[in-house]
Amino acid sequence: MDLFTLITLLIVAAALFAYFNTRLLKLPDAIGIMVVSLGFSLTLVGLAWVQPTWFAVVRHTVQGIKFDKVLFDVMLSLLLFAGAFHTDAAKLNVERRSVMLFAVVGVLLSTGLIGTGLYYLGGWLELGLPYPLCLLFGALISPTDPIAVLGILARFKQLPDNVKMNIVGESLFNDGVGVVVFASLYRLVLGGSEGVGAGSIAWLFVEEAGGGVLFGLALGYGLYRLLRTINHYQTEVILTLAAVMGGYLLAQRLHVSGPLAMVVAGLLVGDRAREDAMSHQTEEYVDKFWELIDVILNALLFVLIGVELLVIKFEQAYWLISVLAVVLVLAARYVAVWLPYRLARRWLSLDDKAPLMMTWGGLRGGISVALALSISDAVPHKGLIVAITYAVVVFSVIGQGLTLEKLIRRLYPAGK
Repeated sequence: MDLFTLITLLIVAAALFAYFNTRLLKLPDAIGIMVVSLGFSLTLVGLAWVQPTWFAVVRHTVQGIKFDKVLFDVMLSLLLFAGAFHTDAAKLNVERRSVMLFAVVGVLLSTGLIGTGLYYLGGWLELGLPYPLCLLFGALISPTDPIAVLGILARFKQLPDNVKMNIVGESLFNDGVGVVVFASLYRLVLGGSEGVGAGSIAWLFVEEAGGGVLFGLALGYGLYRLLRTINHYQTEVILTLAAVMGGYLLAQRLHVSGPLAMVVAGLLVGDRAREDAMSHQTEEYVDKFWELIDVILNALLFVLIGVELLVIKFEQAYWLISVLAVVLVLAARYVAVWLPYRLARRWLSLDDKAPLMMTWGGLRGGISVALALSISDAVPHKGLIVAITYAVVVFSVIGQGLTLEKLIRRLYPAGK
């Protein structure tokens, strides 16, 4: 199937699923589209008993969609810039200490807790999972997904700003830490411990995360300076798009974190350019453009997550550990938030309800699925890792996403 046909089919599916959700289900966009997409996929799985040949063709087509490549190389830069551009940088700056604490310490704690817990669960179920592979799962599932978080939390106006900013800010930044930890552990899984010392991990963090932040600052400031010199909204919209796509490509060539660069650039442009580089008309058009990009790509992303069900093999032995993994990830998330919160409580503006809220509001999404699918087929137990990752993501987006509002109203009744 050629690229145009594939994109057309995905756009048509996203539009139909979004219409069905808006017309009948009336769920939050991301959740509703994913629910419909999963229902569609389950229907196709059921039809496989009737038309196995036709189902094999559909499954082969879905297998041809390299989910990790599509997300990391095409969609992620646009989604992260759009999310950061629409985030209030001033409010986020107020919460910067807690955001960075949870984004760095929280991810490292969570990786260790989840990896160790999965190792012992695997031993109890006699699955024989290597400890480095369990830690690799901990690294890919620990970062909260900014795409899922931003798309769902935006509708909850009663959530206190400081808690919301911590959830949103952490999700924007912790993927950089998670990817560095994932890359280091993946090297360990593939080639053993040789060359994976503390020094190499520290340098990888500096190169990827630090380099990404610096590159994002330079990119955002350069774009801001360009926008100041003209007042032509069509050109300014094109400039923002070119900066994101070209900047992300250059970040990959420079071996720095493209996602972090897009977040930093989006925050800088969204804050400074709005003040003195854009006319009211330009601001309105740029806002609407990136809002539409966000809506369209979010719809496509959650359609893709749903149809991935067609290619993920859930063997009978996977079901129990998938359920236990959901519980393990939630428990580790709570500890990874609660412990730094207790240790640094005097410097934070959060209340005692925040750890529970941040635990349930820390959704996993497409980034975790993409990282799991990027693992080489030569790695033993890859199928199990992909299956439990998918189970955690589906529960996170649907189970946690659908109950967020009830939890918010219970914890913060004054926000009604």
